[in-house]
This record gives sequence, structure tokens and C-alpha cells, in this order.
Amino acid sequence: MKGHFDNISYECSKLVTQRYSTSFTLGTRMLASKHRKHIYNIYGFVRFADEIVDSFHDFDKKNLLKRFEDDLNHAIENKISLNPILNSFQYTVHQNNIQNDLITAFLKSMKMDLFKQKYQSRKEYQEYIYGSADVVGLMCLNVFVEGNTERFNKLKDSAMSLGSAFQKVNFLRDLNADFSELDRTYFPNLDLSNFDEKSKIAIIDDIEKDFDHALEGIYQLPESARLGVYTAYKYYRKLLIKLKNTPSKKIQSARIRVPDYQKMGVLAQSYLKFHLNMM
Repeated sequence: MKGHFDNISYECSKLVTQRYSTSFTLGTRMLASKHRKHIYNIYGFVRFADEIVDSFHDFDKKNLLKRFEDDLNHAIENKISLNPILNSFQYTVHQNNIQNDLITAFLKSMKMDLFKQKYQSRKEYQEYIYGSADVVGLMCLNVFVEGNTERFNKLKDSAMSLGSAFQKVNFLRDLNADFSELDRTYFPNLDLSNFDEKSKIAIIDDIEKDFDHALEGIYQLPESARLGVYTAYKYYRKLLIKLKNTPSKKIQSARIRVPDYQKMGVLAQSYLKFHLNMM
């Protein structure tokens, strides 16, 4: 029975999420059960694509990504793949009518990581973020609105702002690793040799604008999704505060993290606020 294989595929996507991101897993656990499977499936897909371009240095990344894309297209067309991550993702694509242009934009940004090290213009930067992060927010929004096109269109911009904010926080947190290990600098025209408090605050101000816009949409999400998305939002906002309070020189030399006990604190506060009808 294919259903048995589908369940195994889903468990693989769930395991990928749990092993790669404790914070994302915490947020996903706060979603209604009907959403969790699909969010795990989306995360597994985007994580594997990201691993190809960021981690597999001893292999032909371009060929691996091309094979991954070809296998994905076959999976979506035929509704099956022997790659369990792609099998679970194609299921979510079909169940939630995820638009092909979102998937294409995501893979385009992944391909950019194969050859592009610096982003000289704001336009290039925004194009990369749209494909690598905004469209992931839109895929998740497809899941949350359950086919309600009017609600999707109403919350679309806020979902994109949240994706942008998450990605930019990751860029700032991983500033040192991206440059030293991958020779990449995402922030346009950023000179790491002159990265100072002024540069840091300009980046943080931009991220905070994205977060403020995103929060408006989070409050309007269906109740089944609101707590989980709000928990992820609060975690990343907590990380941004830590980055804001960290000297620019330290950000260049260390990866700033939110300790597990603080993550649990964020979870508890979000849960309490949700059940007291304060969001």
C-alpha cells in the first residue's frame, strides 16, 4: 500500500525538521495537527535543497541540484517519488494547491547560491530573499488558509514579510560562517572589513520593519495556525534582540544563539498569551 510508504516519507520529513531546527520544530508543534504534516514536508524539501548548495563541497553541487529538481518535477507530475522527502513534499503540493511559480522561484534562488557570492544591488538582494524565504512563507500560508483564496490574498504580504525577516536574521547571525566558509555576503554593498555598529543597526532596523508588518498578519491567521507562527515569530525576534545587543565585532567572529531554556520560555509565554486571548 502506498499509504504506508507515504507515512514513512512524512516521518522522514519530520525527522529532518527535528534534527536541523529545534526552534522550527517547537513552532510546528504548536500548530493544529492537520497542519503539522504539511509544514514538516515543506521544511524537509527546502532544507535538502539548501544542504546541496551550502554543504556538499566535495561533490558536483550543480549536478546534484539539477537531479534534485528533475526528481521533484517527476514526483509532482506522477504523485510519487522513491526519495521520501520529495514524495512527502509532492503530497503537500497537491493537497494544498501550492503554485508551481513558488517552487520555481525557490529553486532559482538555490541556483544563485551556486555561483553568486555578493549582492551589489537592492534588487538582486530582494530577488534572492523572495525566492529563498518569501515563497516558503507563501507555501505555508497555502496550508494554513485551506483553500480560502480571499484570505490568502489578504495575508500574502504579511507572510512574505515574515519570511524576509526570518531570512535576514539568519543572514546576520551567520555573517561570519557565510563569509569564511562559503565566501558569501548577502547584504548589498556590505564591506565586512568595515562592519560596525552603524551598519548593524541599519540592517536591524530593516528587519524590524518586516517583523512589524508580519505581526499584523499573524494576528489574522486562522486559530489553527496562529500560535505556531507566533511562537516562531517570537523566537526570531528574541534572536534579533540578542544580535542587537551583541557588538558588531563579535557577530563577525561568533554565531549568536538563543539557549534552549530561553526557547522554552518563548514557547511558554506564547502559549499563555494565546490561551488568554491576548493575540
